[in-house]
Amino acid sequence: MKKLEKICVFCGSSESNDHAIHQSAMRLGKTFAEREITLVYGAAKIGIMGLLAKSVLDHHGKVIGIIPEFLKKKEVVHLGLTELITTDNMHDRKLRMQQESDGFIALPGGMGTLEELFEMLTWLQLGLHDKPIGVLNVNHFYDDLLQLLENMVRKGLLKMENFNLLLVDHDIDALLIKMQEFKSPEIPKWLNPDRS
Repeated sequence: MKKLEKICVFCGSSESNDHAIHQSAMRLGKTFAEREITLVYGAAKIGIMGLLAKSVLDHHGKVIGIIPEFLKKKEVVHLGLTELITTDNMHDRKLRMQQESDGFIALPGGMGTLEELFEMLTWLQLGLHDKPIGVLNVNHFYDDLLQLLENMVRKGLLKMENFNLLLVDHDIDALLIKMQEFKSPEIPKWLNPDRS
């Protein structure tokens, strides 16, 4: 089973009007602290991101925030984290998130959350990392997205084995078990010319 000591969580920097999303962010933070899993995230003190970080810290857990220089404003960045890492740009931020983490979870969020989630999935598909990627499907938030991905499979635009790279559950404990049991796929030879 994979050892998940640090998990990067992608989620919204905006407030949600769904109380279930707030509760799930706080429960996830508490779970991380109890299991001694360090949270890696985008370093904001606002929105769902802020709730998540506050929950981890309130329960005496560790939080690493990663933020690009241009977003490092006092009213946005969380200054009470265990560690704050500043990058030159957004691409370097995602690269550092990948390097610092043993796995990834997407909570509900907006365009930035989806962009981060799909970049990590694409990197996994291409063999650039071998880490599990989970979606916490709070209150059916991701149902429509999953239906779109299933349609991509039906239309021959997404392979089923790549669809199955995304681990989905509405329960935090069940999702963490799936992530621990995750086995990275074999990379096609055309993507890895060094393999015989």
